Amino acid sequence: MPEYKAPLRDIQFVLHELLQSESLYQRLPAYQEASRELMDAVLGEAAKFAENVLAPLYQSGDEEGCHWDDGVVTTPAGFADAYQQFVANGWPALAADPEWGGQGMPNLLGIVVNELAGTANWPWLMYPGLSHGAIKTIEAHGDDAQKATYLTRLIEGSWSGTMCLTEAHCGSDLGLLRTRAEPREDGSYAITGTKIFISAGEHDMAENIVHIVLARLPDAPEGTKGISLFIVPKFLAREDGAVGERNAVHCASLEKKMGIKASATCVMNFDGATGYLIGPPNRGLNAMFTFMNTARIGTAIQGLAHGELAWQGSLAYARERLAMRSLSGPKNPEGPADPIIVHPDVRRLLLSQKALVEGSRAFLYYLAQQSDIVDSAEAEEAQAAENRLALLTPIAKAFVTETGFESANFGLQVFGGHGYIREWGMEQIVRDARIAMLYEGTTGIQAMDLIGRKVLGSGGKLLTDFTALIDDFCTQHNDEADARFIEPLVHYKDEWLELSLKVGELAMQNPEEAGAAAVDYLMYSGYVVLAWCWARMAVLARQKVAEGGDDKAFYEAKLMTAEFYFARLLPRAGSHRDAVLAGSQSLMQMPEALFAL
Repeated sequence: MPEYKAPLRDIQFVLHELLQSESLYQRLPAYQEASRELMDAVLGEAAKFAENVLAPLYQSGDEEGCHWDDGVVTTPAGFADAYQQFVANGWPALAADPEWGGQGMPNLLGIVVNELAGTANWPWLMYPGLSHGAIKTIEAHGDDAQKATYLTRLIEGSWSGTMCLTEAHCGSDLGLLRTRAEPREDGSYAITGTKIFISAGEHDMAENIVHIVLARLPDAPEGTKGISLFIVPKFLAREDGAVGERNAVHCASLEKKMGIKASATCVMNFDGATGYLIGPPNRGLNAMFTFMNTARIGTAIQGLAHGELAWQGSLAYARERLAMRSLSGPKNPEGPADPIIVHPDVRRLLLSQKALVEGSRAFLYYLAQQSDIVDSAEAEEAQAAENRLALLTPIAKAFVTETGFESANFGLQVFGGHGYIREWGMEQIVRDARIAMLYEGTTGIQAMDLIGRKVLGSGGKLLTDFTALIDDFCTQHNDEADARFIEPLVHYKDEWLELSLKVGELAMQNPEEAGAAAVDYLMYSGYVVLAWCWARMAVLARQKVAEGGDDKAFYEAKLMTAEFYFARLLPRAGSHRDAVLAGSQSLMQMPEALFAL
């Protein structure tokens, strides 16, 4: 199993040098305590927890898995103890509202801590991870009584949260869900139905579990317009807030999965369980999007996390593994062969991992910073940040999980046959990474959200507002020293706008064109967004190299990685462009009857 080492230098580069977080937070009233010194101290402690407590449990948790016995779920050895340390150290409260016991730190800092914990042990992070979405949902849509009852305990971590959407017959088509909510005289509701794929639906790590559940009222209209949202706790809360009697919600079984085996993925039965309506009736899906958008950025972090862990493992192996000689002459003449890191194809794999991981880190941290602006800036700036989040969130969720899985596969490839063997740990990373492209909306669903709702649905405004940022950057850095990054970025940005216009024209003639183009359009968008991130990092790195200093090697590596991205990865966007322009005919012309075995 790769030995995880928190990449604090690169994290600090993105936080402090690229995004200039301290300067931003000094002018946002809610986050003025978030100094560079404080953020670095927090990250240093988070790194220790991730490396020393969580990482050693990653492979053993996979081998042991979770245990189910008549509705009781026991997590792998060490998981519950690690969670108690997590709670005792105040980590769940880091980025939560001080009104309810939170520490009031920026969302960005919380995202970075999640990256550290998740790279060390993603299945473990899934237990506290969904609590963040439950907190955001109750904060945004709960009434005062609901906030008083649930927020403090969720924020301190003594209670955890889940998101209960999916049912066996409907998957992502939530308009088909059947779970019922019958009103009671006391104002509560009886929730009846079965939900599947519920991460952390039952476990032994927290004293209570707060389920956020989609269900239908008796008079609800059909489809998504008839969905309401409910709080359904495992144990009902007493008037003093303490845990009371057991509610009628139970874990019927655990899913047998390809990966993330140490995370309890549950089938949950609600048998007339007591629930409490959140927000207006029949507006539950709107409220749930608060949870889902939070979860989508968190899932994008999973792509980054598995890419990082695979990169660390493959890099260490490539430096140690001896095989064959370099084509340009021996590089290890005293040994029987050269380390495989000298071979071009191994370098292709390693540099692809490095470029995708570091580019994704810059992208996701930028997104998290935008959420802080939404929460704390003046109205005009907050709205602009919200628009950027709307456009970029589906790209982040889909693109970073797709490329994170690719990086995990590249890690296994570097190991050769050893990568396929369990003891090395690389195959576990591949198995664990695969789910990220499925939950919180598949790549295809994210792509339809991007092209349908965000680009075409806004009349192109969300896209042109963002490309204006790219224009501003390119205008400010148009000197010859940076032309190798700026000129291609301008080209792909212009082509992105042209491609969007073309898809819109085709979709007006035939609505199938949007669906046919969607995934390739999203992947094209992802490569352009990462090019913007890499161009910004490259300009900064070039300036730092010119200044000299003790950290010159770090910036030289950053600059060379940017060159690799523009030379070897950004051109992939061209194949996605060609697929988009190919239209829907080759996809849709074949009659269903000809899909024969």
